[in-house]
Amino acid sequence: MRAGLIIVGVILIGLGIWVVAGNGSYKKTDTLVQIGSAKVEATHDKALPQWVGIAGIVIGGIVAVAGISRKG
Repeated sequence: MRAGLIIVGVILIGLGIWVVAGNGSYKKTDTLVQIGSAKVEATHDKALPQWVGIAGIVIGGIVAVAGISRKG
């Protein structure tokens, strides 16, 4: 359990840094026009907000420190 907390914490820290560096994004598809069954759609890459990366770093740090300080 202790090693698992440390590993999860380090992974969260790494993903948080990845998002803060500007590499985190997701795709969003919008319907521009729809006439009957015909659609015109556009797909956009949206960047994850920077606060998501910062939250990942903070939570990952807390989880990692909890794993390190846990006795057992």
